[in-house]
Amino acid sequence: MSEAECPLLNQMRMPEIQLGAHTVRSHGVKVARTHMHDWIILLLLIVIEVILNVIEPFHRFVGEDMMTDLKYPMKDNTVPFWAVPMLAIMLPLFVILVYYFIRKDVYDLHHAILGLLFSVLITGVITDAIKDAVGRPRPDFFWRCFPDGKGVFDPVTKDVMCTGIKSVIKEGHKSFPSGSFAGLGFLALYLSGKIRVFDRQGHVAKLCIIFLPLLIAALVGISRVDDYWHHWQDVFAGGLLGLTVSSFCYLQFFPAPYEVDGWGPHAYFQMLAESRNVNPSNGSNVQQAELESVYVDSQHCRELSRVNTHDSRPILEGTNGRMGY
Repeated sequence: MSEAECPLLNQMRMPEIQLGAHTVRSHGVKVARTHMHDWIILLLLIVIEVILNVIEPFHRFVGEDMMTDLKYPMKDNTVPFWAVPMLAIMLPLFVILVYYFIRKDVYDLHHAILGLLFSVLITGVITDAIKDAVGRPRPDFFWRCFPDGKGVFDPVTKDVMCTGIKSVIKEGHKSFPSGSFAGLGFLALYLSGKIRVFDRQGHVAKLCIIFLPLLIAALVGISRVDDYWHHWQDVFAGGLLGLTVSSFCYLQFFPAPYEVDGWGPHAYFQMLAESRNVNPSNGSNVQQAELESVYVDSQHCRELSRVNTHDSRPILEGTNGRMGY
């Protein structure tokens, strides 16, 4: 593209929110059927998650001398249990729905919801499987085990002989690792692609926007340590696990946020390519594809302008030198 074409391109540019023409009503059933097996896997993950919460976790040896670090008081959660799904699932879902009503792109809606649910459920299954296998006591395990404050231990092995409520004791063996980072981690990646955080324009305000979900997740994790429900190692490991799983799930459906096409799902661009190949004479598809390339071309224009500005200085200096001579 020549530099002379760039002003014309800038006049043609239009917000991408006007490019969406694939709604839930027109393409929703088709997209859902294409990913029917993914939804079946999601249901299977839900069943596994329920089973992992029903079975009894491993009761590791907890000796009398080990109780010194497990005598923190039992407290209610600063962030209630019901609020965690609201933050980890409903908040990202709300953002995804708002973007859909702006752009009307069912591909983005479907894949974002699918990626979000996979992030949360895969992290939940891995987290609960490790919790059941490890059976690490929570910091308040003593009071869960002995509500009256009177410790009872095996006379030979010195292992605990809990006298508390069975369900409370069971929950006391599920300290490592913690969870709650996956949904908000996915939201941070989703926002970074939509607002083009890595567009090389140097807008630090965009970074502040994507750091907000991560800050919320970190504060929830810290509250679990403050309430003596988790050790700090539990939260640290849970954070790494949640962010890793959410990154993999996001990249399964969307390009990396730093890519030029990072704002849209893979399926959307595949649909555009298939439309051009199947029916290249269709003017609407061609026009839509051309509009999608506007952003790429405009980026190219900015680079071209920057290069030409730098390259013209030596030429002008040389010209002025010859004129002076």
